[in-house]
Amino acid sequence: MSSWIVEPGSLHQDLSRFDCIIDVRSPAEFALDHIPGAINCPVLSNEERAQVGTIYKQESPFAAKKIGAALVAKNIAGHLQDNFLDQERDWTPLVYCWRGGERSGAFTHILQRIGWKAHQLRGGYQEFRRQVITDLDQWAAQLQFKVICGMTGSGKTRLLQALKAHAQVLDLEELAAHRGSVLGGLPHQEQPSQKAFETGLWNALRHFDLQKVIYVESESKKVGGLHIPDALMEQIRNSECLEIQAERRVRVDCLMEEYAHFLEDNQALENLLTLLTQRYGKEQISQWQALSQEKKFQILVDELLVRHYDPAYTDSIQRNFPNYTAGKKLVIGSAKPEAYQAIALELLKLN
Repeated sequence: MSSWIVEPGSLHQDLSRFDCIIDVRSPAEFALDHIPGAINCPVLSNEERAQVGTIYKQESPFAAKKIGAALVAKNIAGHLQDNFLDQERDWTPLVYCWRGGERSGAFTHILQRIGWKAHQLRGGYQEFRRQVITDLDQWAAQLQFKVICGMTGSGKTRLLQALKAHAQVLDLEELAAHRGSVLGGLPHQEQPSQKAFETGLWNALRHFDLQKVIYVESESKKVGGLHIPDALMEQIRNSECLEIQAERRVRVDCLMEEYAHFLEDNQALENLLTLLTQRYGKEQISQWQALSQEKKFQILVDELLVRHYDPAYTDSIQRNFPNYTAGKKLVIGSAKPEAYQAIALELLKLN
Protein backbone atom coordinates (compact mmCIF):
# COMPACT_ATOMS: atom_id res chain seq x y z
CA MET A 1 0.00 0.00 0.00
CA SER A 2 1.35 3.44 -0.92
CA SER A 3 2.31 5.69 1.99
CA TRP A 4 0.42 8.45 0.18
CA ILE A 5 -2.91 6.65 0.50
CA VAL A 6 -5.00 7.22 3.65
CA GLU A 7 -7.52 4.61 4.80
CA PRO A 8 -10.97 5.90 5.89
CA GLY A 9 -10.92 3.66 8.97
CA SER A 10 -8.09 5.66 10.53
CA LEU A 11 -9.58 9.12 10.00
CA HIS A 12 -11.04 9.45 13.50
CA GLN A 13 -7.43 9.48 14.74
CA ASP A 14 -5.57 10.86 11.71
CA LEU A 15 -7.38 14.04 10.73
CA SER A 16 -5.29 16.24 13.01
CA ARG A 17 -2.03 15.22 11.36
CA PHE A 18 -2.94 16.96 8.10
CA ASP A 19 -2.30 20.66 7.59
CA CYS A 20 -5.27 20.97 5.26
CA ILE A 21 -8.15 18.77 4.09
CA ILE A 22 -9.10 19.52 0.48
CA ASP A 23 -12.46 18.45 -0.88
CA VAL A 24 -12.26 18.70 -4.67
CA ARG A 25 -15.90 17.78 -5.33
CA SER A 26 -18.40 20.29 -6.69
CA PRO A 27 -19.85 22.95 -4.35
CA ALA A 28 -23.22 21.15 -4.35
CA GLU A 29 -21.62 17.90 -3.20
CA PHE A 30 -19.61 19.75 -0.56
CA ALA A 31 -22.68 21.58 0.77
CA LEU A 32 -24.55 18.32 1.35
CA ASP A 33 -21.80 16.95 3.61
CA HIS A 34 -18.02 16.89 3.89
CA ILE A 35 -15.21 15.76 6.17
CA PRO A 36 -14.97 18.06 9.21
CA GLY A 37 -12.56 20.93 8.65
CA ALA A 38 -12.37 20.45 4.88
CA ILE A 39 -12.14 23.36 2.45
CA ASN A 40 -13.81 23.18 -0.96
CA CYS A 41 -11.51 23.49 -3.98
CA PRO A 42 -13.71 22.06 -6.72
CA VAL A 43 -11.95 20.80 -9.83
CA LEU A 44 -15.34 20.97 -11.57
CA SER A 45 -18.04 23.50 -10.73
CA ASN A 46 -21.67 22.39 -10.45
CA GLU A 47 -22.30 23.47 -14.05
CA GLU A 48 -19.07 21.95 -15.38
CA ARG A 49 -19.79 18.63 -13.69
CA ALA A 50 -23.24 18.57 -15.32
CA GLN A 51 -21.72 19.50 -18.67
CA VAL A 52 -19.16 16.68 -18.55
CA GLY A 53 -21.86 14.21 -17.49
CA THR A 54 -24.06 15.21 -20.42
CA ILE A 55 -21.20 14.78 -22.89
CA TYR A 56 -20.41 11.38 -21.36
CA LYS A 57 -23.97 10.17 -21.97
CA GLN A 58 -24.77 11.88 -25.27
CA GLU A 59 -21.40 11.70 -27.06
CA SER A 60 -18.80 9.37 -25.56
CA PRO A 61 -16.67 8.76 -22.44
CA PHE A 62 -13.58 9.80 -24.44
CA ALA A 63 -15.07 13.17 -25.40
CA ALA A 64 -16.12 13.73 -21.79
CA LYS A 65 -12.62 12.94 -20.53
CA LYS A 66 -11.03 15.45 -22.92
CA ILE A 67 -13.33 18.27 -21.87
CA GLY A 68 -13.14 17.22 -18.21
CA ALA A 69 -9.33 17.13 -18.23
CA ALA A 70 -9.13 20.65 -19.67
CA LEU A 71 -11.55 22.00 -17.06
CA VAL A 72 -9.84 20.15 -14.20
CA ALA A 73 -6.39 21.41 -15.21
CA LYS A 74 -7.66 25.00 -15.45
CA ASN A 75 -9.40 24.84 -12.07
CA ILE A 76 -6.46 23.20 -10.26
CA ALA A 77 -4.21 25.95 -11.61
CA GLY A 78 -6.60 28.55 -10.20
CA HIS A 79 -6.64 26.93 -6.76
CA LEU A 80 -2.84 26.73 -6.69
CA GLN A 81 -2.55 30.38 -7.65
CA ASP A 82 -5.21 31.62 -5.24
CA ASN A 83 -4.79 29.38 -2.18
CA PHE A 84 -1.55 27.45 -1.88
CA LEU A 85 1.48 29.31 -3.27
CA ASP A 86 2.60 30.45 0.20
CA GLN A 87 2.78 26.89 1.62
CA GLU A 88 6.20 25.57 2.72
CA ARG A 89 7.81 22.36 1.44
CA ASP A 90 6.65 20.27 4.45
CA TRP A 91 2.96 21.19 3.93
CA THR A 92 0.87 17.99 4.28
CA PRO A 93 -2.66 18.10 2.83
CA LEU A 94 -5.26 15.33 2.49
CA VAL A 95 -7.21 15.34 -0.79
CA TYR A 96 -10.47 13.56 -1.55
CA CYS A 97 -13.31 13.46 -4.06
CA TRP A 98 -16.44 11.28 -4.38
CA ARG A 99 -14.82 7.85 -4.88
CA GLY A 100 -11.13 8.66 -4.49
CA GLY A 101 -10.60 8.45 -8.24
CA GLU A 102 -9.71 10.85 -11.01
CA ARG A 103 -10.63 14.22 -9.50
CA SER A 104 -8.64 13.79 -6.27
CA GLY A 105 -6.00 11.74 -8.08
CA ALA A 106 -5.24 14.61 -10.46
CA PHE A 107 -5.08 17.18 -7.68
CA THR A 108 -2.92 14.97 -5.45
CA HIS A 109 -0.53 14.13 -8.30
CA ILE A 110 0.13 17.81 -9.08
CA LEU A 111 0.66 18.68 -5.40
CA GLN A 112 3.11 15.80 -5.04
CA ARG A 113 5.00 16.77 -8.21
CA ILE A 114 5.48 20.23 -6.78
CA GLY A 115 7.07 18.61 -3.73
CA TRP A 116 4.34 18.75 -1.09
CA LYS A 117 3.46 15.71 1.05
CA ALA A 118 -0.04 15.35 -0.37
CA HIS A 119 -2.12 12.29 0.56
CA GLN A 120 -5.22 10.89 -1.14
CA LEU A 121 -8.16 9.35 0.73
CA ARG A 122 -8.85 5.82 -0.49
CA GLY A 123 -12.45 5.50 -1.64
CA GLY A 124 -13.07 9.24 -1.18
CA TYR A 125 -16.14 10.67 0.50
CA GLN A 126 -18.12 7.52 -0.30
CA GLU A 127 -15.85 5.39 1.92
CA PHE A 128 -15.71 8.12 4.56
CA ARG A 129 -19.52 8.04 4.70
CA ARG A 130 -19.52 4.26 5.18
CA GLN A 131 -16.95 4.67 7.95
CA VAL A 132 -19.08 7.26 9.74
CA ILE A 133 -22.04 4.84 9.81
CA THR A 134 -19.82 1.96 10.99
CA ASP A 135 -18.13 4.01 13.71
CA LEU A 136 -21.41 5.41 15.06
CA ASP A 137 -22.84 1.90 15.35
CA GLN A 138 -19.72 0.48 17.00
CA TRP A 139 -19.16 3.39 19.37
CA ALA A 140 -22.78 3.55 20.53
CA ALA A 141 -22.57 0.41 22.67
CA GLN A 142 -19.46 1.73 24.43
CA LEU A 143 -20.87 5.13 25.40
CA GLN A 144 -21.74 5.96 29.01
CA PHE A 145 -24.47 8.58 29.01
CA LYS A 146 -26.16 10.56 31.73
CA VAL A 147 -29.38 11.91 30.29
CA ILE A 148 -30.65 15.35 31.33
CA CYS A 149 -34.45 15.19 31.45
CA GLY A 150 -36.98 17.87 32.31
CA MET A 151 -40.14 19.45 30.96
CA THR A 152 -39.98 22.02 28.17
CA GLY A 153 -38.46 25.24 29.44
CA SER A 154 -36.68 23.67 32.41
CA GLY A 155 -33.33 24.59 30.84
CA LYS A 156 -31.86 21.25 29.79
CA THR A 157 -29.74 22.91 27.11
CA ARG A 158 -28.63 25.58 29.57
CA LEU A 159 -27.42 22.89 31.94
CA LEU A 160 -25.52 21.16 29.13
CA GLN A 161 -23.84 24.45 28.30
CA ALA A 162 -22.87 24.92 31.94
CA LEU A 163 -21.41 21.40 32.00
CA LYS A 164 -19.32 21.87 28.83
CA ALA A 165 -16.46 23.58 30.64
CA HIS A 166 -16.04 20.63 33.01
CA ALA A 167 -17.35 17.46 31.33
CA GLN A 168 -18.04 15.70 28.03
CA VAL A 169 -21.29 16.97 26.49
CA LEU A 170 -23.08 15.78 23.35
CA ASP A 171 -25.42 18.61 22.35
CA LEU A 172 -27.79 17.02 19.85
CA GLU A 173 -29.83 20.18 19.34
CA GLU A 174 -26.75 22.25 18.60
CA LEU A 175 -25.59 19.70 16.01
CA ALA A 176 -29.08 19.56 14.49
CA ALA A 177 -29.56 23.37 14.56
CA HIS A 178 -33.01 22.86 16.09
CA ARG A 179 -34.54 22.92 19.58
CA GLY A 180 -36.57 19.80 18.95
CA SER A 181 -40.17 21.03 19.09
CA VAL A 182 -42.70 22.36 16.59
CA LEU A 183 -41.45 25.88 17.42
CA GLY A 184 -37.83 24.78 17.65
CA GLY A 185 -36.37 25.98 14.35
CA LEU A 186 -33.55 28.49 14.75
CA PRO A 187 -34.03 31.93 13.16
CA HIS A 188 -32.25 32.40 9.82
CA GLN A 189 -30.57 28.99 10.06
CA GLU A 190 -31.41 25.87 8.09
CA GLN A 191 -30.87 22.43 9.52
CA PRO A 192 -27.95 20.47 8.07
CA SER A 193 -28.57 17.47 5.84
CA GLN A 194 -29.04 14.09 7.52
CA LYS A 195 -25.56 13.09 6.34
CA ALA A 196 -23.98 16.27 7.70
CA PHE A 197 -25.77 15.76 11.03
CA GLU A 198 -24.35 12.24 11.31
CA THR A 199 -20.89 13.52 10.38
CA GLY A 200 -21.25 16.11 13.15
CA LEU A 201 -22.12 13.35 15.62
CA TRP A 202 -19.12 11.34 14.46
CA ASN A 203 -16.83 14.34 14.81
CA ALA A 204 -18.05 15.08 18.33
CA LEU A 205 -17.77 11.48 19.52
CA ARG A 206 -14.29 10.92 18.08
CA HIS A 207 -12.94 13.57 20.45
CA PHE A 208 -14.46 11.94 23.55
CA ASP A 209 -12.93 9.49 25.98
CA LEU A 210 -15.41 6.64 25.60
CA GLN A 211 -14.56 5.40 29.08
CA LYS A 212 -15.91 8.60 30.68
CA VAL A 213 -19.45 9.89 31.17
CA ILE A 214 -21.08 11.92 28.40
CA TYR A 215 -23.97 14.23 29.27
CA VAL A 216 -26.80 14.44 26.76
CA GLU A 217 -30.34 15.81 26.67
CA SER A 218 -33.39 13.56 26.44
CA GLU A 219 -34.67 13.77 22.89
CA SER A 220 -37.20 12.09 20.67
CA LYS A 221 -35.95 10.10 17.69
CA LYS A 222 -36.22 13.21 15.54
CA VAL A 223 -34.71 16.64 16.19
CA GLY A 224 -36.64 18.81 13.78
CA GLY A 225 -36.37 16.95 10.49
CA LEU A 226 -33.30 14.92 11.43
CA HIS A 227 -33.14 11.36 12.79
CA ILE A 228 -30.81 10.34 15.59
CA PRO A 229 -29.13 7.05 14.52
CA ASP A 230 -30.95 4.06 16.00
CA ALA A 231 -28.01 2.53 17.89
CA LEU A 232 -27.17 5.86 19.51
CA MET A 233 -30.80 6.54 20.38
CA GLU A 234 -31.18 3.13 22.01
CA GLN A 235 -28.08 3.68 24.16
CA ILE A 236 -29.28 7.11 25.26
CA ARG A 237 -32.74 5.85 26.16
CA ASN A 238 -31.37 3.04 28.32
CA SER A 239 -28.94 5.24 30.24
CA GLU A 240 -29.13 6.83 33.69
CA CYS A 241 -31.48 9.82 33.87
CA LEU A 242 -31.28 13.09 35.79
CA GLU A 243 -34.29 15.39 35.93
CA ILE A 244 -34.38 19.18 36.22
CA GLN A 245 -37.50 20.35 38.01
CA ALA A 246 -38.59 23.99 37.74
CA GLU A 247 -41.73 25.95 38.53
CA ARG A 248 -43.77 27.04 35.56
CA ARG A 249 -42.82 30.71 36.02
CA VAL A 250 -39.13 29.77 35.64
CA ARG A 251 -39.89 27.71 32.56
CA VAL A 252 -41.86 30.59 31.01
CA ASP A 253 -38.90 32.90 31.68
CA CYS A 254 -36.53 30.44 29.98
CA LEU A 255 -38.74 30.08 26.93
CA MET A 256 -39.32 33.83 26.61
CA GLU A 257 -35.54 34.25 26.37
CA GLU A 258 -34.90 31.30 24.07
CA TYR A 259 -37.71 32.14 21.66
CA ALA A 260 -37.22 35.92 21.72
CA HIS A 261 -37.13 36.00 17.91
CA PHE A 262 -40.88 35.32 17.89
CA LEU A 263 -41.44 38.59 19.77
CA GLU A 264 -40.17 40.41 16.68
CA ASP A 265 -41.80 38.10 14.12
CA ASN A 266 -45.05 36.92 15.61
CA GLN A 267 -46.35 36.05 12.12
CA ALA A 268 -43.80 33.23 11.98
CA LEU A 269 -45.07 32.02 15.35
CA GLU A 270 -48.68 32.10 14.17
CA ASN A 271 -47.78 30.15 11.04
CA LEU A 272 -46.11 27.44 13.12
CA LEU A 273 -49.10 27.23 15.46
CA THR A 274 -51.26 26.22 12.50
CA LEU A 275 -49.27 22.96 12.39
CA LEU A 276 -51.06 22.00 15.63
CA THR A 277 -54.55 22.50 14.16
CA GLN A 278 -55.29 18.82 13.65
CA ARG A 279 -54.53 18.10 17.30
CA TYR A 280 -56.28 21.03 18.99
CA GLY A 281 -58.80 22.32 16.45
CA LYS A 282 -59.18 25.63 14.66
CA GLU A 283 -60.85 27.40 17.59
CA GLN A 284 -57.98 26.75 20.01
CA ILE A 285 -55.35 27.67 17.43
CA SER A 286 -57.20 30.91 16.68
CA GLN A 287 -57.18 31.77 20.40
CA TRP A 288 -53.43 31.18 20.61
CA GLN A 289 -52.82 33.21 17.46
CA ALA A 290 -54.88 36.04 18.95
CA LEU A 291 -52.62 36.04 22.04
CA SER A 292 -49.65 36.33 19.70
CA GLN A 293 -51.22 39.19 17.77
CA GLU A 294 -51.96 40.97 21.05
CA LYS A 295 -48.34 40.31 22.12
CA LYS A 296 -49.51 38.49 25.26
CA PHE A 297 -46.59 36.12 24.90
CA GLN A 298 -46.24 35.11 28.55
CA ILE A 299 -49.88 33.99 28.67
CA LEU A 300 -49.43 32.16 25.36
CA VAL A 301 -46.28 30.36 26.52
CA ASP A 302 -47.95 29.33 29.78
CA GLU A 303 -50.96 27.93 27.91
CA LEU A 304 -48.77 26.05 25.44
CA LEU A 305 -46.88 24.46 28.34
CA VAL A 306 -50.06 23.33 30.09
CA ARG A 307 -52.03 22.22 27.04
CA HIS A 308 -49.36 20.99 24.62
CA TYR A 309 -45.81 20.55 25.87
CA ASP A 310 -46.29 19.08 29.35
CA PRO A 311 -48.71 16.27 28.38
CA ALA A 312 -46.60 15.37 25.34
CA TYR A 313 -43.39 15.33 27.39
CA THR A 314 -44.87 13.25 30.22
CA ASP A 315 -46.16 10.64 27.81
CA SER A 316 -42.93 10.46 25.81
CA ILE A 317 -40.44 10.38 28.68
CA GLN A 318 -42.26 7.65 30.60
CA ARG A 319 -42.68 5.55 27.47
CA ASN A 320 -39.16 5.86 26.11
CA PHE A 321 -36.79 6.29 29.06
CA PRO A 322 -37.15 3.31 31.44
CA ASN A 323 -34.74 4.79 34.01
CA TYR A 324 -36.52 8.13 34.20
CA THR A 325 -38.48 7.60 37.41
CA ALA A 326 -35.40 6.38 39.30
CA GLY A 327 -33.29 9.37 38.27
CA LYS A 328 -32.01 12.02 40.66
CA LYS A 329 -34.14 15.19 40.80
CA LEU A 330 -32.46 18.59 40.52
CA VAL A 331 -34.59 21.59 41.53
CA ILE A 332 -33.80 24.92 39.92
CA GLY A 333 -35.39 28.15 41.10
CA SER A 334 -34.24 30.66 38.51
CA ALA A 335 -33.59 31.01 34.80
CA LYS A 336 -30.34 32.88 35.50
CA PRO A 337 -27.03 31.34 34.27
CA GLU A 338 -25.59 31.10 37.78
CA ALA A 339 -28.43 28.79 38.82
CA TYR A 340 -27.44 26.31 36.09
CA GLN A 341 -23.76 26.68 36.96
CA ALA A 342 -24.59 25.65 40.53
CA ILE A 343 -26.57 22.61 39.35
CA ALA A 344 -23.72 21.64 37.02
CA LEU A 345 -21.21 21.70 39.87
CA GLU A 346 -23.60 19.66 42.01
CA LEU A 347 -23.84 17.04 39.26
CA LEU A 348 -20.09 16.83 38.82
CA LYS A 349 -19.63 16.03 42.50
CA LEU A 350 -21.79 12.93 42.04
CA ASN A 351 -19.34 11.33 39.55
